[in-house]
Amino acid sequence: MRCFIAIDISEDIRAELADLQKELAGKVDLRKGDVKWVEPESMHLTLKFLGEVPDNQIVEVCHIAKDVASRYPEFDFAVREAGSFGGRSARVLWVGAGLDCPELLELQQDLEDELADAGWPKEGRQFSGHLTLCRIRNGHAGEKLGKVIEEYKDYDLGLVHAGSIIVFESQLTGQGPLYTPLGTYKLQEK
Repeated sequence: MRCFIAIDISEDIRAELADLQKELAGKVDLRKGDVKWVEPESMHLTLKFLGEVPDNQIVEVCHIAKDVASRYPEFDFAVREAGSFGGRSARVLWVGAGLDCPELLELQQDLEDELADAGWPKEGRQFSGHLTLCRIRNGHAGEKLGKVIEEYKDYDLGLVHAGSIIVFESQLTGQGPLYTPLGTYKLQEK
């Protein structure tokens, strides 16, 4: 099954991100199919995407997540700064999450290292915490949205409390991805 490990975000932040999506969509003339907006209830901060995990290795992944979570105290991280991936013709719009948060970076790196020791390949690029707003399917729409998102580089939504990490199963459906928690592992209470 397809799996990833993430930190969930609050309903308040989800609502504000939904408002931002509507605002962005209203600023650009888009055709149906140009953009796939992420459903706010599906938004989360991915720490590690594992891809296909054999059923017999799910328990090991959950044990690693639980072990790593037990070593870190709860913390808060900022959700701020909007941007894009993909250069001049944006492919993804995002809002930064925990960009300057050493606790988040340490937790993510520890998780990455523990999973690598268990045989999962390390990510080829440096971790960049973000919440995906949309994926852009059309180059012309990407150019327009890439320019608009620059107006939001100082965007600031506030803080998210990280109290646990979650191992999710991701099922791809015709209506979009369906995320099912396989295990929730609490960080140390302050």
